[in-house]
Amino acid sequence: MEMTLNLVLFAQLNAAPESNPRLLVLAEVLAVYLIWLVPALLVIGWLRGSDRLKRPLLEAFMATLLALTASGLIGHLWPMPRPFMIPVGFTFLEHAPTPAFPSNHATIMLTMAFSLLLHAETRRIGRYLLLLAVPVAWARVFLGVHFPQDMLGALLLAACMATLVGASRSWLILPFYHHVARRLYRLLFAPLIRRGWVQR
Repeated sequence: MEMTLNLVLFAQLNAAPESNPRLLVLAEVLAVYLIWLVPALLVIGWLRGSDRLKRPLLEAFMATLLALTASGLIGHLWPMPRPFMIPVGFTFLEHAPTPAFPSNHATIMLTMAFSLLLHAETRRIGRYLLLLAVPVAWARVFLGVHFPQDMLGALLLAACMATLVGASRSWLILPFYHHVARRLYRLLFAPLIRRGWVQR
C-alpha cells in the first residue's frame, strides 16, 4: 500500500508501544464509551423533554439510522481494511476485522450533531456533540482501529444524511412524529406520565 496522505496522517496520529499508558487509557475511554452519550441523550430527551426537544431528537435519530444503513452498504460494496488488517502501525484496542470505511462511531456522533445543529432549540447540544466527536475520532485512529480517511468519510456521510433528512422534514419527520412516535410514546409510558415522572 503506497504512502498516501492517509497513511502519512495515520503514522503521525497512531500510538506507539512507548506511548504514555495514561494516554492510552484515556483514548480507550474516548473511543469506546463516549458514544453512549448519544443513546443517553435520546432517552433523557424523550422522557424529560418537551415537544420542542423531542421532534429534533427524532429527526436526528432517523438521520443517524439512515446514515448507518448507508455506511453498512458502503462497507459491503467497497470494503476498506482496518490498519491491523494490512497490517500497518500499532493496535491497542481489540476489534473485529470489519470494514473500516466510514467509521460508524464517527458517523453516529456527527450525524446526530449535524442534525441537531439544524434546529435552534438543539443547536447548543449539536455543538457539544460536534466537539465531542473530535476526540472520539482521534482516539480510534490513535489506538489503531481506523484510518483518518474513515473519519473523513463519516464526516461527509453525516453531513449529507442530516441535510437530506432535514430537507424532508415536513413530509417525513413531522407526520411520523405526530401520528406514530408521539402516540406510541404516550401509550407505552402512560403510567409514568400520569405520575408525572416523565414528560407528556
